[in-house]
Amino acid sequence: MYVILNASAGTPAPANDALCQRLRDMFRQQGMHPRIALAHEGSEVSRLARQAVQARYQTVIAGGGDGTINAVASALVGTEVALGVLPLGTLNHFAKDLRIPLDLERAVHTLRESYTVQIDVGEINGHVFLNNSSLGLYPRMVRHRKKQQERLGRGKWPAFLWAALMMVRRYPFLQVRLCLAGEELVRQTPFVFIGNNVYQLDLFNLGARACLDAGAFSLYVTHRTGRLGLLILAVRALFGRLHNAKDFDHWCVQEVRIDTRTTRLLVATDGEVRVMETPLHYRMRPGALRVIVPQGVPRS
Repeated sequence: MYVILNASAGTPAPANDALCQRLRDMFRQQGMHPRIALAHEGSEVSRLARQAVQARYQTVIAGGGDGTINAVASALVGTEVALGVLPLGTLNHFAKDLRIPLDLERAVHTLRESYTVQIDVGEINGHVFLNNSSLGLYPRMVRHRKKQQERLGRGKWPAFLWAALMMVRRYPFLQVRLCLAGEELVRQTPFVFIGNNVYQLDLFNLGARACLDAGAFSLYVTHRTGRLGLLILAVRALFGRLHNAKDFDHWCVQEVRIDTRTTRLLVATDGEVRVMETPLHYRMRPGALRVIVPQGVPRS
């Protein structure tokens, strides 16, 4: 086993050292002695994951949030190497959907059992994503939030709230051309969401997925609305009161091409934002990733 831990920006070295030692003790108690590497930035996470594959490790474990897990998984897709997850992020969407324990000691125990399943991954212009991708308001909010954090030293959630208010105030529309299932559709929308498998939208499972092996994207395109309508939509989403026909169009597809008037577009994938060349080509890669999950999670 090869463990890659993401040392969060600004985290003191003693805290990282303590976490590494704590993990070594937990693994040792389970009879395992993996190599543990500490990465200090995203590019280093990706590089270490590629090196682990080349060194023929059977299991590569990602310790961090969804962005870290994405970076490690991207190097493992299409190989026989299994992905292990130590959920050390804020939201841990991927771990929750696979029922991986959020308690660190229980997560290590899950890794000892080595029970694996094959899951789907999404791909956009060659970039892998495990959870979802989005266009429009959300990537703009994430980028603005990071600027608030870096320049003004605001916390993550206050910065995100301020960014959301600023984006709603400016309220940019996005004109998209969707090519899917032999159809071509044009929409003007504030938000496009592409989920890896179907996302539930009820009160207690907002953003959750029942499975990750059905082999299809869930594509949501919000209807054009004003600022007040967008705020109402957000509140209704919070309380599980969304309705397909009224609030957005929804399709289940294996592939979609999205074009816009601009040649470059902000795109969010698994919470990270990058500028990408258009058109955007999304394709599903069924069963392309092996991942270690708790006993009882159904096999494909």
